[in-house]
Amino acid sequence: MKLISWNVNGIRAILNKGFLDFVQKENPDVLSLQETKASQDQVDSKLFDYPFHYWNSAQKKGYSGTAVFSKVKPLSVTYDLGIPEHDQEGRVITLEFPDFFLINSYVPNSGRELVRLNYRNKWDRDFLAYWKKLEQKKPVIVCGDLNVAHTDIDLENPKSNYNKSAGYTQIEIDGFTNFLKSGYVDSFRKFNQESNNYTYWSYMFNARSKNVGWRIDYFLVSRVYQHKLVKAFILPEVMGSDHCPVGIVLK
Repeated sequence: MKLISWNVNGIRAILNKGFLDFVQKENPDVLSLQETKASQDQVDSKLFDYPFHYWNSAQKKGYSGTAVFSKVKPLSVTYDLGIPEHDQEGRVITLEFPDFFLINSYVPNSGRELVRLNYRNKWDRDFLAYWKKLEQKKPVIVCGDLNVAHTDIDLENPKSNYNKSAGYTQIEIDGFTNFLKSGYVDSFRKFNQESNNYTYWSYMFNARSKNVGWRIDYFLVSRVYQHKLVKAFILPEVMGSDHCPVGIVLK
């Protein structure tokens, strides 16, 4: 079973940048998208090979949002975390399959000058509690733009960004560390410990052509389910967004 996740930074825009060709080529069983910036009626007729479409759009039009397209019918689908302060921006969709829950997530960015860092800290704690509750029933796979580089090999310039830039503060790093300590595996790092593997590049300063990037998009898997991982991958050659797709294959 092949799962792919991608922050598309606007699904309507990426439809004109080879998105459908990418989907046809990679042919995932489940495709999770973040930052869709659209509602279902604007795009939904495009992905004909995926009979099951699920959208969670932000209350604010053209902002945030998630979507999942699946070839496999889930047992159930839920939206958001059930916490009003977190549930206005369309950031979470959870699909239940026979063997696991898949949580597609677009984690809030701490913002310029870290104005949302305290909120982000609360989000991380509440988000983890949500995973643990689901995991009482069956293993959990969390995918998406988690908006944090965990270690200094997960971004090109760790020293200049540490505690200054959203996504690489100690609070955010500790939040991610807590995910791992709580029983989850960073699937990509299970197979690859090398630096220079990034999933996001700023549009400024030719960052992508220079590979001045960040790894902030993930698949995290319940430790008890990691034996099902065949591989985890990043597709940096796929263009169209300031992020690239990431994925896993399960046996």
